[in-house]
Amino acid sequence: MMQFGFFAEETRLEKLTRLGDSLEKLNIIDWEIFRPTLNAAFRKERKGSGGRPPYDYLLLFKILILQRLFNLSDDQTEYQINDRMSFMRFLGLSLGEKVPDAKTIWLFRDTLIQAKAIEELFRLFNRQLESQGIITHTGTIIDATFVDAPRQRNTREENKTIKEGKIPEGWTEDTPKAAHKLAQKDTDARWTVKGGEKHYGYKDHTKVDADSKIITDYAVTNAAVHDSNELVDFIDKTDKVVYADSAYSGRGIAEKLPENVENSIHEKGYRNRPLTDEQKESNRKKSKIRARIEHVYGFMTGSMKGITVRGIGLQRAGFNIGLTNLVYNLCRYSILQRQRACVE
Repeated sequence: MMQFGFFAEETRLEKLTRLGDSLEKLNIIDWEIFRPTLNAAFRKERKGSGGRPPYDYLLLFKILILQRLFNLSDDQTEYQINDRMSFMRFLGLSLGEKVPDAKTIWLFRDTLIQAKAIEELFRLFNRQLESQGIITHTGTIIDATFVDAPRQRNTREENKTIKEGKIPEGWTEDTPKAAHKLAQKDTDARWTVKGGEKHYGYKDHTKVDADSKIITDYAVTNAAVHDSNELVDFIDKTDKVVYADSAYSGRGIAEKLPENVENSIHEKGYRNRPLTDEQKESNRKKSKIRARIEHVYGFMTGSMKGITVRGIGLQRAGFNIGLTNLVYNLCRYSILQRQRACVE
């Protein structure tokens, strides 16, 4: 039987580098900045003598990064880490080391969800980008995208009850069957129709820096909430110009914008009041900048294998969407740094 030693592993990794290991490009990130926040999320009163946790929190966090980057389930993540040397190298594991199993990954993520840690992790990385001058605030783009959730097989009456913010009768009975059913039902997600297409799930409302295409803020709602509901809350004193499509137009929103913010939201035409040629030309100029946010969603859909959530409920959707936005920013930062290195 052929024996594989240290040098065989090194040779294979060197070949992966030459072939262009995309994960290796993320090594430019200072992962240690996340450690204090991760440790705080798991800090709890010690009972007994205890011992060290079986896995490093930063290792498990990087596993979640991998999982979202490739849109993998917990079981698939465990398998792919064991199967792919590029995954092992990204995590700092050698072939002889033990890989966290699917249950460990689930428990780690669930703890972060309960601690509501994703918001702080997202803002922590953005503060670093602010300090490096990558986020410029010269222009701000706002839009939203659908995040599909597993579709529910409910009756029409059950969906009506859920839409009213109530739990359907029979789902809360004190029986194992009812408890299991309720645990599998998403009462926070909603149906909506846009452009003739039906969507079920949530929305990722995003605020993007026009220069860097870095997501600077986000909000998570069910899919039925109108895009414009989050715009005013996104705007702050750092913004100079705001870009958005015509779904955000209207006197109500324009009047709520701070005086120091230039309104570059697309104008909307109406049945008896179509856009003038001047307004159309103005919209075309605004589109050249506003369209940059579509690149963000395009990267999520293509390079990150889709914008979806696997969990049930708004809390889990909020974590998964926040992680999606953070992973996008990590990848975008890596791209910007390589571009800067080429120029220099």
